[in-house]
Amino acid sequence: MTTAKDIMTPGVECIGENESLEAAAKKMRDLDVGVLPICGDDNRLTGILTDRDIVVKCLADGGDPRETSAGSLAQGKPVTIGADDEIEEALDTMKQHQVRRLPVIDGHDLVGMVSQADIALNIDDDRVGELLEKLSL
Repeated sequence: MTTAKDIMTPGVECIGENESLEAAAKKMRDLDVGVLPICGDDNRLTGILTDRDIVVKCLADGGDPRETSAGSLAQGKPVTIGADDEIEEALDTMKQHQVRRLPVIDGHDLVGMVSQADIALNIDDDRVGELLEKLSL
């Protein structure tokens, strides 16, 4: 049984919910990533921030990324997967919520991230096609 913790990228860094979008963009650049989990003061996951969020929800609307907090773009409860959940559950969750990345939670702690690519490398080709088709809608 392959689990989320078996295929995840560990050591994911958060952006604090009170940190600016400018700080988030710099962190994304430095880490060479396009997505960051948003964590509260208690280090619990409160949302997910993408580079596209910064552009579309801040810059395109005339917002100032130095003055806009990462937490202001966190909407709703983030979709996650448990560290011990099977890869099939991660696949189903991605398809159901049409997300390309899933934060991996162990208890209340963020322990990693499972991406569409992580799933694709660990399931049969037919299932990969099914995932891609569902996420491309």
